[in-house]
Amino acid sequence: MSRPAPAATRPLVELAGVSKRFATPAPLAARLLAAIGRAGADHALHAVEAVSLTVARGEALGLVGESGCGKSTLGRIAAGIATPSRGRALVDGSPVRAGERKLTTRVQMIFQDPYASLDPRMRVGDALAEGPVAHGLTRAREARAYVAAWLARVGLDPAFADRFPHQFSGGQRQRVAIARALAMRPDILVCDEPVASLDVSIQAQIVNLFLALRRELDLTLLFISHDLGVVRHLCDRVAIMYLGRIVEIGPVAEIYAAPRHPYTRALLASVPRLVIKDGPRAGFQPIRGELPSPFERPPGCPYETRCPLAVARCRAERPALRPIGPVLAACHLAEGGPGGGPAP
Repeated sequence: MSRPAPAATRPLVELAGVSKRFATPAPLAARLLAAIGRAGADHALHAVEAVSLTVARGEALGLVGESGCGKSTLGRIAAGIATPSRGRALVDGSPVRAGERKLTTRVQMIFQDPYASLDPRMRVGDALAEGPVAHGLTRAREARAYVAAWLARVGLDPAFADRFPHQFSGGQRQRVAIARALAMRPDILVCDEPVASLDVSIQAQIVNLFLALRRELDLTLLFISHDLGVVRHLCDRVAIMYLGRIVEIGPVAEIYAAPRHPYTRALLASVPRLVIKDGPRAGFQPIRGELPSPFERPPGCPYETRCPLAVARCRAERPALRPIGPVLAACHLAEGGPGGGPAP
């Protein structure tokens, strides 16, 4: 029997072969086939497929992909909000089970819409104190001072504890949501598009707040975003997700400088850039095509239907993540040379 890895060497968060499928009502034809004893096609939404990744203590891992790729579902599994259909999620070597009180206090989640995640009928001071008091992190008579300290930590006036969520701006509400998560003294924060619903100027403030909190509290982050600029600024490593699978993962500097997977290259090319008059015109190149249906995934590479470099092998054989220099990439054509990227 193998012994667990020492706490000093094992990752803080580990997702091992995690898959998540959502059952949906089958079409009439499938129900008729079932009624006569003939199996129809598997009619389930495949949100996450066989994802394995780790987050080290003190690290910020960015999870990037288009809408519908499964990154939010993966974040909910890591936070213990959702249960995987297959595989397991571990925090510091212990399994995370959805709804298990002891472990879910160690992982806290910050959502995209802070107004939807705050009770509109509850003063923010009560919302921040509710969890810590219930879990014994502070006493009820000391809760007001405890809440005031966390509001000040995220740049809000402690007097705001008596306000309701509708009395805050969007950026202030997100600071309240961050303070509420931190008040639980978690080991890791799972941030699901925490700046996507904010104005650009406010986004910069919240990202700078995360940077400051990382330095002060030695935070570990799983940062889910579609904004490659934010991830580059905030994270140490980045995982690129497409149609429920990780297609590339590695250090931010390496992947942004020399992406190995054609989808990563397309994502980076689609980022709008400033076009200087009478200078080089960078512009941007949108990704062509649409995501395949999560009900009917391609049998080979999931990106094959949109990849301009796809060959017969891509259509028939699903590539596995493999080391290519300092990164892992799932592409039959990827090279590990200085220029990275797929072979011509």
